[in-house]
This record gives sequence, C-alpha cells and structure tokens, in this order.
Amino acid sequence: MIRLKKLLKTLAQESRRDEGFSLIELMVVIVIIGLLTTVVVINVLPSQDRAMLEKARADVKLLEQAVEMYRMDTLKYPSLEEGIEVLANPPKGARFRKEGYIKSLPMDPWGNPYQYLYPGEHGAFDVYSFGADGRLGGEDMNADIGNWKSE
Repeated sequence: MIRLKKLLKTLAQESRRDEGFSLIELMVVIVIIGLLTTVVVINVLPSQDRAMLEKARADVKLLEQAVEMYRMDTLKYPSLEEGIEVLANPPKGARFRKEGYIKSLPMDPWGNPYQYLYPGEHGAFDVYSFGADGRLGGEDMNADIGNWKSE
C-alpha cells in the first residue's frame, strides 16, 4: 500500500513537470501561423484589388445607363451644373421620373465621388472614377476608370 502511494506520488510529480509547452514548441507554432498568414495575405489582397476595380466599372456602367435614361426622358444630357446628382434627385417636372434614375449616388470603392463631364473628352459625356489615388491619370490601381474604357 505504501509502495502504491509512493508510485502515485512519483507519477503525479512527473506529470506536473510535463505540463505546458516548451519554448521550441511555441516557436514552431508561431512560425507555422506566420507562414499561413503570409499565404492568405498573398492570395487575398490581389482579389480585393480586382474586386474594387470591378465594382468601379459596374458603378460607371450603372451611371452611364442612368444618364442615357435621363437623356431619353428630357432630350438632353445633364448639364455640368446639374451633374450626376440630378439622377438621384431629379427636379420636379413632367419629363422627370418621380423616383429618379438611380436610388442614390454611389461612391467609388476608394470613397471618392464619381466624376461627370459634359461634353465629354471621350464621347458625348464622361462618367469616371479617378482610381485608388483619387487623382487624374495613373496606372494599375491608380488608373482612371471611365465609360470610355471597355477593359
């Protein structure tokens, strides 16, 4: 009986020493988590950039269609003074749709308003976003996205 108690006491002391993780085990886990995070970031960030570009292109198409519907109803394009704001908040009149041509004006994916130019430099009118940098011109993510580009 005494031997059994001594054996149990010894086993309990040994198991306490084995509890927890060693520094090497923790370092290995941290390195693995870092590698997985790197792989995810490398694969997800380009997808987010592409999604932002596609959203801007879709918004430009929507605004372009709304401008054309406005023209069909009023027989003229919105003036620069009216801007594309007139698409969401048309003035009272017989030729205007009461509900407007779009529910609300979207912002581009980078938080900037879409631009409108009439007469346009690339067509009858231009609807465009300045891209990620919010300035005219640029390349890649900073390139302007407009209704004149068919990419």
